[in-house]
Amino acid sequence: MYRVLALLFTYLFQPLLMPTFVVALLLFKAEQPPQFTFTTNLLLVFMVFLTTFIIPSLSIITLKLTKNIPSLHMKERNERLLPFAMISAFFLLATYLFSTKQELDPLIVMALFLITACIIILTIVTFFAKISAHMMGVSGLLGFVLYVLIQNPQSQMMPYFLGTMVLTGAIGSSRLYLNAHKPIEILWGFLLGFSVCFSGMWYWM
Repeated sequence: MYRVLALLFTYLFQPLLMPTFVVALLLFKAEQPPQFTFTTNLLLVFMVFLTTFIIPSLSIITLKLTKNIPSLHMKERNERLLPFAMISAFFLLATYLFSTKQELDPLIVMALFLITACIIILTIVTFFAKISAHMMGVSGLLGFVLYVLIQNPQSQMMPYFLGTMVLTGAIGSSRLYLNAHKPIEILWGFLLGFSVCFSGMWYWM
């Protein structure tokens, strides 16, 4: 039962989905002035989902099918280098394309930029050590939620902040339960994601 729950958290909240969660949160729940119609916002979320989840996921599956990586789980540090480098390239391209849309809220562009920065830093770190990409992703989400909550204390973000805190703990526990990471790798993943995303939003926005 515990293993099923751990796998469920691992697959449902895997790092490539975090940009979609962040953009959806900023567009629909952050109480920003409405920029586009609901349908346009939904289309924007889908475009983020396509460019930061679907395409990178297909590239990783292709690496597995062509035997460039032995497993989709990428348990060893050296197995992660090529996939992470490819994901960094996809995220850089996606962020650039979204940044060229002048009508897009700078908050969204900055969020994508910081997420891409996290991926690039993760790739560089992976040359030397293995840290948790899952924790980096969810702690980055936590950083964005906390930033919006501080900037808009009258907003309805408190339940999302508390929920994200619980989710962060659940994902960290799941990765430990599955023996996917050591505690120090979980900690460094958390520190990377949270510090880059929260401090980046605080400093530049």
